[in-house]
Order: sequence, then C-alpha cells, then structure tokens
Amino acid sequence: MKLVYQIVLYTVIITLAACGSDATKTSESINDEFPFFIPAEKPDRPLSAAVERNYEAYENIRPEQSELYTQFKYTELKGFDYKGGDGTITRRDPSKVIFENGKYYVWYTGRKTPVKPVGMSHAKEATDVIPSSDWDLADIWYATSEDGFTWEEQGIAVARPPKPQPGWRSVTTTDILKFKGKYYLYFQAFMEASGLRGDFCPVSVAYADSPDGPWTHTNKVVIPNGPEGSWDQYSIHDPYPLVHHGKIYLYYKGDFDKRPELKPSKIRMQGLAIAEDPLGPFIKHPLNPVINSGHETTLFPFKEGVAAIVQRDGQEHNTIQYAKDWVNFEIASITELLPVAAGPFVPDAFTDTKYGRGITWGISHIINAGGNWQHTILVRFDCDLSQDVDDQEMKDHHMNYSPEFHYKHGLSGKQKKRIANATQKLKK
Repeated sequence: MKLVYQIVLYTVIITLAACGSDATKTSESINDEFPFFIPAEKPDRPLSAAVERNYEAYENIRPEQSELYTQFKYTELKGFDYKGGDGTITRRDPSKVIFENGKYYVWYTGRKTPVKPVGMSHAKEATDVIPSSDWDLADIWYATSEDGFTWEEQGIAVARPPKPQPGWRSVTTTDILKFKGKYYLYFQAFMEASGLRGDFCPVSVAYADSPDGPWTHTNKVVIPNGPEGSWDQYSIHDPYPLVHHGKIYLYYKGDFDKRPELKPSKIRMQGLAIAEDPLGPFIKHPLNPVINSGHETTLFPFKEGVAAIVQRDGQEHNTIQYAKDWVNFEIASITELLPVAAGPFVPDAFTDTKYGRGITWGISHIINAGGNWQHTILVRFDCDLSQDVDDQEMKDHHMNYSPEFHYKHGLSGKQKKRIANATQKLKK
C-alpha cells in the first residue's frame, strides 16, 4: 500500500510540474505577443516600424484622442446669389473670419463679369472684360453675418487699381490682419491674365481703420517673388498673416518645379515671411519652404505653436500638422474631406497668444459647383480642432460617402477605351 501511495504521489508531482511548466510557457508566450489593450507607454519589446510610429510620431495612439484630429462637416451658406451657376459670378478663397462690431466679417475673391472665363489654356483670348480664369478680373469683396450661416454681401472692399499698379489685372485670395488697432488685407496682385505664363504674381496690401473701410491700397509689393532659379520666383500665393512674438508671421504658397511632361506639372509648398511692421519689410525664412505640401495655406495658433490644415498637393496632403516653433512642421493627424481654401474663425489669431485655443468653424470654397469648373461657391465648414470643445461626433475615423458621390469620380472616356482595349486583347 505504501508503494502505491508513493507512485500516486510521484505522479501528482510530475503532473503539477508539467502544468506549471506549461503555465510558465503560456505566460511567456503572452508576454511575447503585442497586448490586447494597447499600452499608453511604448512597450519594452521589438516593434514594427508602423507601431513604433504610433508612439514616436503622434501625440496619441488613437486619432480621436488627439485635439488636432477631426472630420469636417459642411453647410450651404445663405445670402449669396450665383446667377444659377452660369460662371459669370464667383466667390472664392475666403479670408479668416473675424468678429467685430457685433458681427462676423469675411473677405474673399469676387468676380462679376459679363461672360464666364475662357480658361487658362486660352488666356490669350482674355480681354478687359473677358476673364481667363475663375479668379481673373476680380476684386476683393466682403460680407457680414449675425450667425455665421446667413451672410449679407457688403460690396467691394479693395478694387483693382489702375494700370500699371500691382493688381491692376486682378486682386485675389486675400487674408485679414488686425494689428495695433488697424486692419490690413494682404492679397495676390496680378499684373497679367492668369495662364499667359501661369499664375505669376507677388503680394500687395491695403489698410483701414475699420473692417468696413475705406481701404487704402498701398500699390506696393510687400512680399516680392524670389530671385531667378528660386522656388518662389514666380508665385507668392495665398498670404496668411498671424501675430507671434509681436511680429507678423505671414505664410504663403509657391508653385514651382514646373515640368510639362508630368501631371500635375508643378508642385506646391508653403513658405514663411516675417515682419515687425504690417507694411514690411518682410524677411523670408532661411528654411523656406517650411511645409512640403498643401495648396491654400490655412493655419491657426495652437498651444505654444501653430497648426496647419494641409489639403491637396504634395506627399503630406490630407494631414493636419503642427510646429511648436512655428517653423518645423510635423504631421499631427491624417484625415479626409479637408476644407479647400479654408478661412477659419480664429479668435486669437492676432492676440499674440502664448497658448492658442484652436478652431471650430470657418468658411471655405468648393470649385466645380454643379459640374461647372468655372463656378466656385463659398460654404461653411465645422470641425473640432479646439482645446475648448470635445465633440466626439467630429472624431469619427471615416466618412460614409453615398454611391452618387463615388460615381461622380468615375472613369474618363480615355480610361474606358483603354480598359476595353485591354479586354479585347485578352479575348484574342
């Protein structure tokens, strides 16, 4: 009996030892796997490059945890008449929205011509009354609103000056600055029809004591084109001023590296010019360009630095970026359906804030409205890029687009022909 007891006891010990060994092995196996609940801190284990980026390149693991991540919602604006979208009226490239005198103000490129544009490729056909592009023969208009949804157009703020002063052909793509009690509108000053050589223009400025004007056009170039061979030798576009460290930080876009064999034939990046006085001189930053992508420049103070909505064009389009030092931008988030030519409502754009609060809405434009490339309209966008708002409805990871939305981005006739030919080859 004693022997039997010893055998049973030995068996139990061996079994428990084996179970313990398996348990240890299972525990080790679990420890070797990436955990089900993602650690807030980077785990002490080998990581793939993609997971490493989650910890090193972004503020948070999840997009919705980032204050610089959002989706965008769009609303049709009331108060603007476009003559049925026939192309003779355009409103585009809105400025930042400001709140003064108990109402909102926005400035924008406004064109009202007898006929629609002939197109940049036919710029030689343009005249003093026939525009080449949607923004040719334009003036700077403005509108006001009590609620940000219904607007009342107030008329022209800055008209085209007489020839040969800067902007005699067209004044476009303006943005607003308030500095030491005065108001300044920076804008592209065209001296030829767009399309003759591309979009060649520098930046000029007008000023006023009130957002309602009257505006005094300086008739001077405040940010000139760069020297021959430089990235901004032809285009200084989309001027966008903010106040930082008591100075004017003005961001702008350059079109360059134009190569007819490539489509698109040029790339776009953003530069920075700094001045102590709104009328200059502006000194271009030695690290220009400071953003390697984007079309129209849209920025706002955020915490200690500045954030940028980078939509369209370039390796890092469809991103929201951040530069703590206002110069060296990093990707903060990747999103979709970003507003084009956005002019946000930025209450602390000109306060020289040391801790920017962010934005929740603004005005942008939509080109190809109604399927007409010469018809551009202003729309409202809303978002949550603010430290003062927590709108989780704005933090979805994706948007659900209708079939109709997708079909609008269908194949061209040339593409359909290529596909049909490929199918015929397979049948032979």
